[in-house]
Amino acid sequence: IRNCLIKHMLLDINDHSPSFPEIEEKLDISESVLPGARIQLRAARDPDSGQFSVQQYKLNPNDHFRLEVKDKGDDGKIPILVVQKSLDRETAESHTLTLTALDGGKPPKSGEMNILVKVLDVNDNVPVFSKDVYSVMLNENAPVGTTVIQVNATDSDEGVNGEVVYSFSNSVNQRLLGIFDINPSTGEIIVKGLIDYEHKDKYEIEIKASDKALAPLATEKSVIVKIVDLNDNAPEIDVTSFSSFISEDSRLGTTVALISVTDLDSGLNGKVMCSIAEDVPFALSPSLQEKIYSLVTKSPLDREKQSQYDMTIVAKDAGQPPLSSQKTIHVVVSDVNDNSPEFSLSPYSFYITEGNDPGASVFSVKAFDCDENENARISYHIFRDGNDDRKVTSFLNINSENGQISALKSFDFETVKTFQFQVVASDSGSPSLSSNVTVNEVNEGTVVGNIAKDLGLDKSTLKDRKYRIVSSNADPLFHVNQNDGVLYVSRKIDREEVCAQSSTCLINLKTVLENPLEVHYVAVELLDINDHSPSFPEIEEKLDISESVLPGARIQLRAARDPDSGQFSVQQYKLNPNDHFRLEVKDKGDDGKIPILVVQKSLDRETAESHTLTLTALDGGKPPKSGEMNILVKVLDVNDNVPVFSKDVYSVMLNENVPIGTTVIQVNATDSDEGVNGEVVYSFSNSVNQRLLGIFDINPSTGEIIVKGLIDYEHKDKYEIEIKASDKALAPLATEKSVIVKIVDLNDNAPEIDLIRCRFRTCFRLQYRNPGLRLDGYTQIVNVLLFCHFSNRSSNYIDR
Repeated sequence: IRNCLIKHMLLDINDHSPSFPEIEEKLDISESVLPGARIQLRAARDPDSGQFSVQQYKLNPNDHFRLEVKDKGDDGKIPILVVQKSLDRETAESHTLTLTALDGGKPPKSGEMNILVKVLDVNDNVPVFSKDVYSVMLNENAPVGTTVIQVNATDSDEGVNGEVVYSFSNSVNQRLLGIFDINPSTGEIIVKGLIDYEHKDKYEIEIKASDKALAPLATEKSVIVKIVDLNDNAPEIDVTSFSSFISEDSRLGTTVALISVTDLDSGLNGKVMCSIAEDVPFALSPSLQEKIYSLVTKSPLDREKQSQYDMTIVAKDAGQPPLSSQKTIHVVVSDVNDNSPEFSLSPYSFYITEGNDPGASVFSVKAFDCDENENARISYHIFRDGNDDRKVTSFLNINSENGQISALKSFDFETVKTFQFQVVASDSGSPSLSSNVTVNEVNEGTVVGNIAKDLGLDKSTLKDRKYRIVSSNADPLFHVNQNDGVLYVSRKIDREEVCAQSSTCLINLKTVLENPLEVHYVAVELLDINDHSPSFPEIEEKLDISESVLPGARIQLRAARDPDSGQFSVQQYKLNPNDHFRLEVKDKGDDGKIPILVVQKSLDRETAESHTLTLTALDGGKPPKSGEMNILVKVLDVNDNVPVFSKDVYSVMLNENVPIGTTVIQVNATDSDEGVNGEVVYSFSNSVNQRLLGIFDINPSTGEIIVKGLIDYEHKDKYEIEIKASDKALAPLATEKSVIVKIVDLNDNAPEIDLIRCRFRTCFRLQYRNPGLRLDGYTQIVNVLLFCHFSNRSSNYIDR
């Protein structure tokens, strides 16, 4: 009998299709993940072996993902999903993919699994207002609580990243904050204080819409509020430069008084008509300056007919209903010597008896004058000419005050019978111009100009005519010298104190001369000098800007203020050279220029967590004055970095049969993000099978891999464990790494002997068997070198 060894090999057929553990795998991937990110998918299983096992994977065509396959040898092939194009949740919040596993049959069998990718939101969109321009009309005196306008902004992000709150911009001043308020939830702007057209007829309010993210993004918009004037102010009449006396011989058009009419309303509500209620020889003449009238004579005056007038000046606006006011002016017509004395008789005849007493009164004359005072005081004298009667008149004398005529000697009838002489009775008795004078900001006593010379006035009459400046200011800025007509500065003038930041600073003076009344206008323009530097409200402005903000994002900065005006106010801003920001300047007209910081290059907190900038404001002086403010930009973190393992390859040798709890290896990964975005936790990959999870465990905090079950070299001599490091963000990012664990064999199995009795000899079959290890349904036999000792060498052999 011969002993022979018969081996049978069972050949596999392709009678199974690949299948996945689940029909669908759900993945949450942040839209901030960078192209190249890799996500390990669950592998398919195929009970067939060899070429009939899973040989390849395919992914349906799409724009954002591609597939890689990692060959793990005996552990099969692992599909890995790779991001090849940036994700945008606002464009597509999910992606449905189909992963197909194919074996090597001809034709191949296949299995499919759907992959549902949910794109997790990051705060990468700023709120967008519904309108490019917000403009509204608002009545003045609107009650507190009145809705002005409701603005609306939307944010295409999700959750708190897309919830919008409203506020006023940082550039809005405190005065405006006292007038308006905004509802942070609804965007409704309401009236908070007094709306007065006469104080301000238009408001430009900068509002801000921000999301509620931890690192919020914001956008700003201007709201134009135009105030509608109401007729809530009656005209006011101010009578200045008033002379209560006017000479009766004043020329037509002579100014009696200067009347200023003001109405704080605008449009028709502020259009005022002035009139005189009575029929008098006076009229109101408009001047070159709006709402200023001159009360002038329109017809000749005659004191002897009417010596005084009471006139009612009525000012009425054109509002609906109209408002009016009135003021009474009392004018006395002063006398001029416009009437000659008149004798009661003409001629006079009287008789003298010869031989009259020398010095005795012989006759009296009487004259009357319709004028008054000095103009009616009559003095008498005898007219003496060169004719023959002069000899006679030399013997007569007349009392100049009462007209009594007396003879200085006795007359002789034979010498002169008649004579004639004459007795004389005597009594005793303008257009408005203006000149402009320019003056710089000056100290007390500085000469502005010679008004008398410019107006062509007679300097010798200025003092007697009480030449003066009429000013409503309790602390007048100018005075005039009555001796020479020179205009002087009364005190040091600060243009910013007088006119604030008005583009033109014009002081209108009224100069008055009496007897007769003359009114002249003098306009003094105060020219600004560059005596102030621009300054910012704070020396430093702190900004928090997310690193996810896109280039082009705009952040309004606090503006500088300069009390000077015109070219000496703030004219430009400059930003120190840097890579990430540039500056734009918005011209808001009367409200000045506003600096706007623009992101021109993407921010990366991991490269630079802050940026220090210097904003410089310059005025238009030569040389310009300037002011600076530091801008400290803190870059807020977003979860844009995956954890990175400290080694490219983790490999370790592990003895079989080590005790449970033995540390295999400790892995380490770091994440350059901040806070929870940078805190790392460790786990096994989703592709790790349950059998391996029964042998190893991993500490989620330390990354320490420990032995959990039996390690048997005869069962498996190498493990490749896929581990995952994830951050703790709301939309976590993760990376995976393979850990190679090679098992070190220990001599823990004795040889086994099978004794087979043969007819002519004894046969020994010696083999080292580990019957517990099965791969794909077959027993693996490991041949080892055995040393056997036989006592009878001549009759024994070994049969393999």
